[in-house]
Amino acid sequence: MASRDAILAGAVDQARDAAVAIAEPGTVGDHLGVRMEAERLATHLFVCTAPAYRGWTWAVTVARVPRSRRVTVCEAHLLPGPDALLSPDWLPYAQRLQPGDVGPGDVLPYQADDANLEVGFEATGQDDVDQLALTELGLGRVRVLSPAGLEAAAQRWYDGSHGPSSADASKAQAHCSSCGYFLPMSGALRRLFGVCAHAWSPSDGTVVSLDHGCGAHSETDVVAEPPVPVSAPLVDDLCWESLVEGRA
Repeated sequence: MASRDAILAGAVDQARDAAVAIAEPGTVGDHLGVRMEAERLATHLFVCTAPAYRGWTWAVTVARVPRSRRVTVCEAHLLPGPDALLSPDWLPYAQRLQPGDVGPGDVLPYQADDANLEVGFEATGQDDVDQLALTELGLGRVRVLSPAGLEAAAQRWYDGSHGPSSADASKAQAHCSSCGYFLPMSGALRRLFGVCAHAWSPSDGTVVSLDHGCGAHSETDVVAEPPVPVSAPLVDDLCWESLVEGRA
């Protein structure tokens, strides 16, 4: 550790003036001390009184050349303390996005190492073989869903608003699997999901689980309430006779 430098330690006013020159008026507070960074290099610390920077300190680094009493200001800036309010750690754009953030005209950044994707069709170099594979498999995409990506999507859909735990499903009389408007999906997801094709359903055009349900099921009906028995009307003859007599 560098030894204490009396000349640099005594340059409190010069360091304060450097902090005041870049700070908002009235935000440079008490002097907190000085620390040696290296030989003939020290940093003065001052309290930052700005409300938006509570817990921060003004740091002004000063230096001098050998055998000189002239102090030079190297830099002045704010430093966070243990209780300072800091911005969250920076995340790349692709990691900050959440479902629903992408709007019309937005474009997601390309991710070369996406764990949810794997290489799809690879050309063999033989035109007839490649064309046959493209035609029969319907591929041609550079990448397709990996097992991890497929599992993540299935779990997200099943736990979402079109799965068995939604409010619509809990009140439905039957599951989507028995509805005529249910279109099963192809591939591995066929055992769990399909697409709703009922225009009146809140799930129309979306992926639904087999055990999802809603009030637009093709085979259910409104449960009719049993009719309330109505007794024969009662006629008060005495009241009628009194009314006729009163008019006579």
